Amino acid sequence: MDFDVVVLGGGPGGYASALYGASAGLNIALVEQDTVGGTCLQRGCIPAKALLQAAEVYRTVGHAGDYGFRLPEGTTTVDWPAVNKRKSGIVTQLTKGLQGLLKRRKVTVVKGHGRLTADGAVSVDGQTLTGKAVIVCTGSVPRLLPGMELDGERVVTSDHATNSERTTLPERVAVIGGGVIGAEFASVYTDLGSTTTLLEALPHGVLPIGPDRDVADLLARALKRRGTTIHADARVGALEHTDGGLLVPFETPGGGDKIEVDQVLIAIGRRALTEDAGLEEAGVRVSDRGFVEVDPTTMVTTRPGVHAIGDCVDTPGLAHVAYAEAVVAIQAILDERPVPVDYAKVPWVVYTHPEVAWAGLTEAEARDAGHDVEVHKHSMAGNGRALIVGDACDGLVKVVAQRDGPILGVHLVGAWASELLAEGYLAVNWEALPSDVGAFIHPHPSLSEAIGETMITFSGRSLHG
Repeated sequence: MDFDVVVLGGGPGGYASALYGASAGLNIALVEQDTVGGTCLQRGCIPAKALLQAAEVYRTVGHAGDYGFRLPEGTTTVDWPAVNKRKSGIVTQLTKGLQGLLKRRKVTVVKGHGRLTADGAVSVDGQTLTGKAVIVCTGSVPRLLPGMELDGERVVTSDHATNSERTTLPERVAVIGGGVIGAEFASVYTDLGSTTTLLEALPHGVLPIGPDRDVADLLARALKRRGTTIHADARVGALEHTDGGLLVPFETPGGGDKIEVDQVLIAIGRRALTEDAGLEEAGVRVSDRGFVEVDPTTMVTTRPGVHAIGDCVDTPGLAHVAYAEAVVAIQAILDERPVPVDYAKVPWVVYTHPEVAWAGLTEAEARDAGHDVEVHKHSMAGNGRALIVGDACDGLVKVVAQRDGPILGVHLVGAWASELLAEGYLAVNWEALPSDVGAFIHPHPSLSEAIGETMITFSGRSLHG
C-alpha cells in the first residue's frame, strides 16, 4: 500500500501530522496499535484535567458558605465511580470526534503494531506500508523505580490513576515525584480528601525544574496549607507490604521515616518508547537515553525520509509541542521552509490548584545567561476579579526582562493561569518590550489586568501595584 506519508503512532504528534498533512492534500496512513489519541487523550492530559476539574468543583462546594449558600446538613461525599464516569465520557467524546475527523480527512487508519523495515517502509502485522516519507511518533511510557513492582491497584503510575477501576478513593496516598504529574495528582487527592504525602528527590519539593521559584514556592505553600505533606530531598526505599496497606520508607537530610499508605503513585516522569520499532534496522539513530535523534529544523532523523516528533525525541514532552513539530515535519516533507520550534520559549502549564504557567527564562536562568535583568512582580491579592473568583491569596505575576530590553520570561501562578499565559507567550516570542504590552488596555475587572499592570511598573510608574 503506497502513501505520501506513513505516520507511526496515533498520539498528538501522530494525529496532528495526519490531519495537517491531509489538509495539504497528502495521502496519509496512520498506524496505531491502541486507540487514537495516545497518552494525552487516553491516559494523560485530558483524563487528568477532568479529575482536576472534579476536585475544583468539590473544593468550591466545600466553600459554598463563603458565597452565601447553605447546604443541607451533613458532609459532602465523593462519588468516585461517578467522577470517573464523567471523565471517561469526555475521553470517549473526544476520541469519537478525532476518529471522525480523521475519516473526513480521508486518513487511512491502520490498527496494529508498526515497525520500520530496513528499506524504510513500515510493517504492520505482516502488511507493508510504503511512503515517500515516514513520521515516527511512538510516544512515551511512565518511568519506574527499581524495587517497586506495579500492580495497578496499590502501586500505580499516572496511566493507572487516570483509568482507575477503584470504587473509592484511596484514603492515604504517597506521590513519588514532585514534578508536573506528581504535583497535579497531589492537588487532586488533597482536594478530594485523601491524606497525601509528596516525596521529591530534589531539593525543592514541588516543581523542582521548570518555572521560576517564586511561583513554584507559592504553589508549594498552597498545597501545604490545604493539607499536603511535602518532603524534599527524599530518597525512597523498597516498599513493604502490610495488612493495612504499604509502608513507604524514605530518607531526608533530617533523617529517616516511614509512612503507611493505601496507594503509591509513581510520578517521576516519562521515558521515550522507542524499543521494538525497528529503528536501528532502518538506520535511525537512538541516543543512550532512548530518544530518536533528529535535526530540529526539519525533524528528520539519521535516515533520510524518516522524521520523528513528540515524546520519542528529546524535546519538551508536551502535546502542543508535538503539534508544532508535526507542522514542521509535514512542511519539510512538502519542501517548504518550516519555522523550527523554539524550545526555550514554549508554553508550559501545570493544572494544579492554583495553576502554574510560564514561557521563557526564569530569573535565575536569565542571570546565568549573562542578561542584565530587571524583574517586576504583581500579587493577585488586590485584583478584583481574583477576589470575586475566590482565588486571590495564591496569585502572582512575575515578568523577567532585559534591562531596557525585551521580555525574557513570564511566570504566573493563580486562577486560570493556563488561560492567561497566551499573552505572556506571545510577548516572549515576539521579543516585545514591557512598554509594548503595558500600552495595551486590559479589561477590568479581569485577571489579565495584573499582567498589564506588571508591565507598566517597568516604566517606574504604576497604577494599583
